Amino acid sequence: MLALVTGATGLGGSHVVERLIADGWRVRALVREPGAAGWLAERGAELRGGDVLDADSVARAAAGCDVVHHAAAVVTASGGWGAYRRPNVDGTRNVVAAAARAGARLVHVSSVAVYGGPTRQGRGTDTAAALDEHAPLAPLAEWAYYARSKRESEALVLDAHRAGGLWATAIRPAVIYGRRDRQFVPRVGRLLKLGAVPLPGGGRSAIAVVHAANVADAAVRAAATFSAGGQAYNVGREFDLTVAAFFRLAGAGLGRRIALVPVPVAAARAGLTSVGAIVALVAAARGAPPRALPGATIDFLTRGNPYVSERVRRELGWRPSVAPEKGVPDAFRWWNETSGTRETPP
Repeated sequence: MLALVTGATGLGGSHVVERLIADGWRVRALVREPGAAGWLAERGAELRGGDVLDADSVARAAAGCDVVHHAAAVVTASGGWGAYRRPNVDGTRNVVAAAARAGARLVHVSSVAVYGGPTRQGRGTDTAAALDEHAPLAPLAEWAYYARSKRESEALVLDAHRAGGLWATAIRPAVIYGRRDRQFVPRVGRLLKLGAVPLPGGGRSAIAVVHAANVADAAVRAAATFSAGGQAYNVGREFDLTVAAFFRLAGAGLGRRIALVPVPVAAARAGLTSVGAIVALVAAARGAPPRALPGATIDFLTRGNPYVSERVRRELGWRPSVAPEKGVPDAFRWWNETSGTRETPP
């Protein structure tokens, strides 16, 4: 059995590669710079140079494959909507066409970002209403570029399935962490290295994160389950983990004892008013969207984890194998040891 993985050097894609190889699959990795992906070849992957924006290169890489795992995506970018639309939407369109041409099943790595902002359970609370796969998708702000691009790309995939063009499914992870994380772990790690971290609400809320290996497990299971075709699956709640517990485990991985300072949520929000105004001015000057305002961080740390993942457990038999007690310290230890290197090490 042969699988193609796009975004193979990224966080999610590289863990899909590792999982497939461990399961005995032959794996092709679509990479823009094969010379910088030798560590994937060392694991047994066949490197194919190409880019999801180059339709011909994707089609050549997908030829003869049984499954295509599409994990390539831009998470943060400058340049406005087009910087997200081209790789995430247009790139997905090319992957859909290549998978259809090859007669391969397509597993699309989407995101819980498709749901939009969380709906809170009552005024004044910091608990978000539960969101399962039947929840309506909330309207998205014009500047919510990443969420818009993931919603549009997921729709392309599922619409193609419904039209009979190919067999396809989508998984919707929460914030992914693990080795080779270039987004979440470095940001948290730099914060924790300050030694003391304010925790809105005392860090008692559940945190919406999922280990990359557990995401890969869901992707592989989805590809092997015929009834998953045309469906979307939340992969957003693997274990009940609080923000405070996550930070403590991260500190252990960094080899540091972190002072976690409880701060009332209302005070945290009030304290960010002036800071938010400054950040908004700087963002506007740089042409960046206001989505990066500090208030979004407060929401993430206090809203809880609303993403119900019972369907993926029930229908795909998803059983997360990497627990936070192992995965969180390992991810931060890896970042701490490799953050000064120029290439992405294994």
